[in-house]
Amino acid sequence: MTQLSQTPVAVTGGAGYIGSHAVKLLLEGGRRVVAVDHLGRGTRRAIDALETIAGGRLAFVESDIDDPGLAGALREHGVRDVMHFAALAYVRESVERPLDYHANNTGKAIAFLRSCEAAGVERFVFSSTCATYGEVDPARIPISEDAPTVPINPYGWSKLAFERVLRDHAQNKKRQSELFAFAALRYFNVAGADPDGLIGENHDPETHLIPNAILAATGAGPALTVYGDDHPTPDGTAVRDYIHVTDLARAHVAVLDALEPGADERGRVYNLGLGRGVSIREILAAVERVTGHDVPVTWAARHPADPPTLTADASKIGRELGWRPEKTDLDEVVRTSFEWLKTHDRAGAVT
Repeated sequence: MTQLSQTPVAVTGGAGYIGSHAVKLLLEGGRRVVAVDHLGRGTRRAIDALETIAGGRLAFVESDIDDPGLAGALREHGVRDVMHFAALAYVRESVERPLDYHANNTGKAIAFLRSCEAAGVERFVFSSTCATYGEVDPARIPISEDAPTVPINPYGWSKLAFERVLRDHAQNKKRQSELFAFAALRYFNVAGADPDGLIGENHDPETHLIPNAILAATGAGPALTVYGDDHPTPDGTAVRDYIHVTDLARAHVAVLDALEPGADERGRVYNLGLGRGVSIREILAAVERVTGHDVPVTWAARHPADPPTLTADASKIGRELGWRPEKTDLDEVVRTSFEWLKTHDRAGAVT
């Protein structure tokens, strides 16, 4: 166990899908965690489940990230390290509600960064997104970190703007000889659930493809709507790079451990993914294999905010930190979601 592992870590969005999996991994590594969530899209159920394995090392602060009182809470718990997941994160919703996305993902994040500065936070790992790249030249796919960043939706722009804020802040701290380091993790499509069954996806409404396909296949949800069968891809459906949520959490911990306050003022940027994509049709086939049921599908026109193909070149984090995804079999990823849905939330009809 490293010295860093003794440091309390604040996790915003700690009651949400990805944040709760990061909290679990931190707790399993022996760390103390302060989960911050206003329970708008996160759930108290996730916190209650995590408390069963925390051994008194989990504190929960019910708060929005722009609450100025957070500075005092971070100081009270001795927080020096932060993982920031709290955000609005639906691409299509961002097109319909751009002001909400800029206000939350950039504006409130800046307010939270002020609280972190007041509390003396030194390491900051930011949950960014591949949407910062926009529609990339097919010749540059898989996408590397040096690809142009020209988002095509407000979600991507709101995340990219906060990456810039973090870079400016880190460089200013360096000029003042104060300790600060950050990383922006641009990940692709997240999928799956905790293999132990402790936590999983609790979105309401559910927008992710795999759980919606499972619910449709098993009769626990409506027919699946798929946007576009005329993309310029091999089978006409959108291609995405799916990373299992526990692999994503492992990457956040690895990056947090690697940050060097005072030496990383330019920030680190890492892509997170498998480095290969699967199409929506391939996802549907995997769901049918795992569940034993056909997936009823309603086809709709493709959405203008959806690039046809997004896959990651995630070799940089492998070279620098030794991180590699462990759950790379699509059926295994789908199965973890299926097992979670069989016993939780709206999935009582799943068999």
